[in-house]
Amino acid sequence: MKKTIRITTVPMSLKLLLRNQLKFMRDHYEVVAVSSSGSDLQEVQKSQSVRTVAIEMTRKITPFKDLISVFKMYKFFKKEKPFIVHSHTPKAGLVAMLAGLFAGVPNRMHTVAGLPLMETKGLKRMVLIFVERLTYICSTKIYPNSFGLEKFILENHLAYQEKVKVLGNGSSNGIDTEYFKNNDDIEAEAKHISIENKLTGEEFIYCFIGRVVKDKGVEELILVFDELSKSDNNIRLIIVGPFEKELDHLSPEVELILEENKSIIHTGYQNDVRPYLSMSDVFVFPSYREGFPNVVMQAGCFEIPCIVSDINGCNEIIQNGVNGLIIKPKSQTELREAMLKLHENDELRNEMSKRSRPIIEKKYKKEYVWDCILKEYKSMEINAEKS
Repeated sequence: MKKTIRITTVPMSLKLLLRNQLKFMRDHYEVVAVSSSGSDLQEVQKSQSVRTVAIEMTRKITPFKDLISVFKMYKFFKKEKPFIVHSHTPKAGLVAMLAGLFAGVPNRMHTVAGLPLMETKGLKRMVLIFVERLTYICSTKIYPNSFGLEKFILENHLAYQEKVKVLGNGSSNGIDTEYFKNNDDIEAEAKHISIENKLTGEEFIYCFIGRVVKDKGVEELILVFDELSKSDNNIRLIIVGPFEKELDHLSPEVELILEENKSIIHTGYQNDVRPYLSMSDVFVFPSYREGFPNVVMQAGCFEIPCIVSDINGCNEIIQNGVNGLIIKPKSQTELREAMLKLHENDELRNEMSKRSRPIIEKKYKKEYVWDCILKEYKSMEINAEKS
């Protein structure tokens, strides 16, 4: 059985972004999972029944530490002799593709799931472009997880067309449509959360799930909601996700609103987001950049209409006016209009709700996405036999 090594920068990505995919691949390949150390890496080993190895990588630009990571990864590849190395997340991609090239790994695959350089300027953008190009040069195949990302990569000459391919309809892992489905236990937990937060069940609830940082559109969302809540005391905004102040500060004004507006419920990071989706009426995700956002698919599985930015990934999952509304990124005006529209128009919201889950089931079920990845792996075996 040939060996494939799957790599992310931090173990949380192995745990969440590739949920159960490694266990599926284990039936076809010897699978090893690599990331920086952490309790989540041990959890991946247990839950997905694969061998895990810790090689430290940083998420920031740290040239000296990165060289150490590349050297350690190189030594690991020389020892393991994998047929496929498949990386996810920017730093893991750079480290794994460089080390894989030097170690002579025949198939070096990198999945692109969002590009930070889209929202950077000046010298930092130049550095990030260089890093992406270097990663792609060292890879044998590049897999943007959305058609919008593919277009961006090609238009900005980051890679040659023959290296770039979107698998299926996009997404790195698809979605477990049975897991993300309402049931009595989830509804009971949602009721418990409502009681804890003194909700009566009559409130209209907007929901956001993601990192609480600027480039997720959180500032615009909080500012717009704060304005709306001053004239409607029956609306609530649930924000599920962690602060990442070291990466992307919110403005003092927005942080103050988040702290003082009692109609905003910030839960922090949650292992299980399903109860929060179950209790929500509209999902709002005004992000500036994405690869292929899982949370939008998750909301769709719970039959929740979505308001999303007109960016790649989001505008592929959501069809404007069908299962949600698409707005201009960073536009508080369009965000306000969309939030009001779905609040005030019950008929439109209910129609979108009915269409949401069937669209996700048809295009993004995990089994379909996993099969597309497996077929790609098998094609490499066929090519190796021919050569």
